[in-house]
Order: sequence, then structure tokens, then C-alpha cells
Amino acid sequence: MEFFRIRKDIPFMRHALAFNVISLVTFLAAVFFLATNGLHLSVEFTGGTLIEVAYNQSADLDKIRKQIEDDGFADTQVINFGSSREVLIRVPIKAGESAKVSERVAASLLTAGTVNDPPQIKRVEYVGPQVGRELVEDGSLALLLVIIGIVLYLAFRFEWRFAVSAIIANLHDVIIILGFFAFFQWEFSLPVLAAVLAVLGYSVNESVVVFDRVRETFRKKRGMTTPEVLNHAITSTISRTIITHGCTQMMVTSMLIFGGAALHYFALALTIGILFGIYSSVLVASPLVMWLGVSREQFIQVKKERPEGMTEDGACV
Repeated sequence: MEFFRIRKDIPFMRHALAFNVISLVTFLAAVFFLATNGLHLSVEFTGGTLIEVAYNQSADLDKIRKQIEDDGFADTQVINFGSSREVLIRVPIKAGESAKVSERVAASLLTAGTVNDPPQIKRVEYVGPQVGRELVEDGSLALLLVIIGIVLYLAFRFEWRFAVSAIIANLHDVIIILGFFAFFQWEFSLPVLAAVLAVLGYSVNESVVVFDRVRETFRKKRGMTTPEVLNHAITSTISRTIITHGCTQMMVTSMLIFGGAALHYFALALTIGILFGIYSSVLVASPLVMWLGVSREQFIQVKKERPEGMTEDGACV
């Protein structure tokens, strides 16, 4: 389905070097912030206590946060969870502290609350440091396996040039997402990790669509140079790209605006990944394929000439 069709190919490859310089600068900035700031890991990874509290009226987050900090809990996160009357408190566990920290937090909440609106603790979850370490290792392993699977799939579906280009573009998206979270010190939690894995699959889907059109164009059209083939492939899939990414972005934006604190960073990671996924699939992966030397001869099977007096099956006449 197409809403519109561009008749004249847009010369994307004419500016390929500029696009990749922008990508390289963005990538290096993301790596720098990851190396210097690091990720602000949630209690699922570092260990800590999750406490969900409900009030009859809207909770004063600033007052609750100040009271908890005054009682000796540093780096505690206090956010609304679902509605203004529900509060989610994340308390990191430090050396020497025990799982009974929830009782001390409950006492702080009573001090910060009012007699007419006492806090009601709905849920308490404790995550130990050992569990957090296992989650980091399992999450890293999952990310590595996804990357290996994508490389194998693309190498089997196309050839090594496309596989290398696509995985560089996809890793470009992942590192930039992590760079944003490192720069702004947004909380990196399990839902965010799930969003990063989703972006990997989403981005490679766009690369496969463009690469498939590149292969088809090489086989059907003669006399076109490699940059012209890439320009034609990208231009001919623009309508599909706008429809797909536009609809996806509308859903993600809805989660970002109306999903509340539970889905905020998950939707934020998806938003960044979708935007950079479009950019990398079109303006990073395609120039890399061109520079790696893709050509029409790699998709056309050259017919071997038969010796005189031989049939197609090799039998003598």
C-alpha cells in the first residue's frame, strides 16, 4: 500500500559521507557518556527495595522524598505509579543495610503523611545484589545472542556485505539509546532493556526491506550504478517507511504520554530507537553496503558456455 509515489529518485548517496560523519560523531558522543557517566541502573540490577504505597488523596512527592532522605536514604526514587494517589519508592540497598529497610521507609512515610490520609503499603519487593548481577549478565547475554542471530540471518538471506552493514547500523542505534540514558541519567531498568532488544529487531526489519529492494533492482535494471540502485531502492520504499514508522511512533507516543511512570522510560527508549532506526537503516547501512563494494555481478548468475557438441546436461550429441 502506498499513499504517494516519488517518480524521481532522491540522491541520498550523494550525501552519504556527510550522513555517516554525523552518525560517527553521535556514536562517539554516546560512547563517551557511557564511559564517563555510566548507566543509572535500577534496583533490579543493583539490588534494593521496591515499595508501592497508596494514598486516599494526591501524594506530595517532594515532601515524601525529603522525609525519606532526611531519614538517611540517599539516591531514593519517589515517583507516581499509575495515578497521583499511588507512589512507587525505589530504595537502593547499600553495604550494611538489610531487607528490613521497608519498615524504616514505612516509618518515614508515616512521618511525612497526615493523620487523615495514612499511607497504605500495597507491595514490597526486595531484590538482592546477587540477583541484580545475574540480571546484568543475562541481559548482556540476551543482547549478544540477538546480535549473533541477526548477523546469521542477514548473511543467509543476503551476503556478508549486507550483514556487516546492517549490524553496524543496528549497534549504532543501541549505543545511541544507551548514550541518551547515560547523558541524562535516566533509569535503566528491565523494561528499557526489553525496549533495546525490540529496537534491534525493529531496525533490522527496515534494513531487510531496503536491502531486498536493492537486490531486486540489481537483478531487474541494467545500466544503473551502485549509488543509483541504492537511491532507487530507498526512494521506492519511502511510502512504506512513512506508513510503518508513523503508525508505530503514534502508538509509542501514546504510551509515553498516557502510560504513566511504569511505561515512561520504556516508551522513551522506543521513541529514540525508532527515530534513529529510520536514519541508520536508510542513511547508514546503505552507504556502508556501497563502500563495501556491492555490485550487480554478485546477484547475477553468469551462464557458462557449453563446449561445442555438448547438451545442457553434459551429454555428447
